[in-house]
Amino acid sequence: MKTLIPEYVKSIVPYPPGKPLDELERQYGITNAIKLASNENPWGPSPKAIQAIAAALGDLHRYPDGSSYLLSQALARHLGCGPDMLVLGNGSNEVIEFLVKACLEPGDEVITSHPSFLMYQKFVQIRGGVNKVLPLTHMRHDFDAIVDAITDRTRLLFLDNPNNPTGAVFDRDTLQELRNALPESVVVVLDEAYVDFVDPTQRLDSIELIKQADDGPQIVSLRTFSKAYGLAGLRLGFGVMSADLAGMLHRVRQPFNINSLAQIGALAALEDTEHYERTINGTRSGMSFLQEAVCKLGCSCHPSQANFFLIDVGGDADTLYEAMLYKGVITRSMHAYGYPSCIRITIGTEEENQRFVTALGECLRELHYV
Repeated sequence: MKTLIPEYVKSIVPYPPGKPLDELERQYGITNAIKLASNENPWGPSPKAIQAIAAALGDLHRYPDGSSYLLSQALARHLGCGPDMLVLGNGSNEVIEFLVKACLEPGDEVITSHPSFLMYQKFVQIRGGVNKVLPLTHMRHDFDAIVDAITDRTRLLFLDNPNNPTGAVFDRDTLQELRNALPESVVVVLDEAYVDFVDPTQRLDSIELIKQADDGPQIVSLRTFSKAYGLAGLRLGFGVMSADLAGMLHRVRQPFNINSLAQIGALAALEDTEHYERTINGTRSGMSFLQEAVCKLGCSCHPSQANFFLIDVGGDADTLYEAMLYKGVITRSMHAYGYPSCIRITIGTEEENQRFVTALGECLRELHYV
């Protein structure tokens, strides 16, 4: 029996998973490696979340609450929106999938920037949509090019703010100007996975804009518990949007998509403001320390409003990445993203940051980059 798979599915390149930490240690003959490549929270989850999850382990024979009622109510209070404006996902990437399923027919267009989150384009391809990928300009979204690329088949526009991997942000005025230039048929999706780390003076209030958007293109904000809340392993994100659009996404959402432990852990993490503030403050102080130390080593740093930043190492990034692995420090080369001399580094704990600086200095000298 011949299986007929559409060509647009056959041509998808699978998402490349990273190797487990213990496998990397075995491969490179190292121990006690530190991972500063995936923009995770180095301080871990809230202790209150751990306690709440441990207390719930005896109920794993029960199905989770299919509406995530308690968590949705708490999130709505926290964000100042209605619970009917929320759609929860198994990671914010599942909400991206819901948006593509609900808004696209085969042949419809979606605009994204490069580099940015790879899964935008993969979900579009799975749906049989058309990806229109526009390069960043000076490491920022090119809004003029975006407006020029809009056609009557454009349905979604994804803008990560801050951008990953550059950490650049845009402001409310820029977003409003963009909305004024777009037809109502385009949904503007703001991927705000790192919004918690943005300086409050540079943060646009997307929730308020969503509530005010009675006319013009709709706005969606994507958020996650993976970064500032340290729950990446539970896979929980959410989207904030108009109640009407949220209702459409619930039609394509599978029941029980948020597991019980994720709901319980997120609810406890949301209430632990002390741990959240410790994460934000530790990230900001770590960013300041790292950027100053890296510049002293002869590299250049790009400004960032996230929990990561780009470093131009003055040589081939892939080679430096390999050299750092032998020091037990895992970073991310940006060669494949179009920045061949840059690595991306996640802010770690004080000990991890110091270890990174020491290893980077040694590798730069060994490779004669400085």
